[in-house]
Amino acid sequence: MTSFHLAQLNVASPRAPIDDPSMAGFVKELEVINALADAAPGFVWRLVGEGSDDATALRPFGPDLMVNMSVWESVEALRDFTYRDADHLEQLRRRREWFSHTGLGSHLVLWWIPAGTIPTLQEARERLALLDANGPGPDAFTLRTPYDSP
Repeated sequence: MTSFHLAQLNVASPRAPIDDPSMAGFVKELEVINALADAAPGFVWRLVGEGSDDATALRPFGPDLMVNMSVWESVEALRDFTYRDADHLEQLRRRREWFSHTGLGSHLVLWWIPAGTIPTLQEARERLALLDANGPGPDAFTLRTPYDSP
C-alpha cells in the first residue's frame, strides 16, 4: 500500500442540457461506466452529487461546466481504466459528440494526495489553475506528463 493516491479532475462544457436527446448516448452509458470505474483495479473514490449516483448535476465551477473527479491508487490504475477498458474507451472516443473544451485552458489535471484523504473541489480548481499557469509539474500534471508520487 502506498502513502499517496492520485486525484484527477476533468471538466467540460456539455453541448446540450443533460436531458436533451443529443446527450442520450452519454446518459445511457453513464451508469455502466461509473460501475466499471467503481470496480476497476486501483479505484478509490469518485465525486457524486448529494442523493445521486453521479456528478452530472454538480456545477461547482459555473453553470456551463460539468466536472468529474476521482481518486486512484496510481497513475497506472487510472491509465488502465481510461485507455484499456473497452467500454470506457468507446465513450472517451465519442466525447466530442457531447462535450466541448472550447474556451477552457487545461481540462484535465492530476495530483498526488495523502492516501485516505478526499480532495476538495476548491483544491481541484487550484490544481487546474496551477497547471494552466505553469504547465505540468509535480503539483499538477497530466497522463501525458505524469510525475511520481512524493
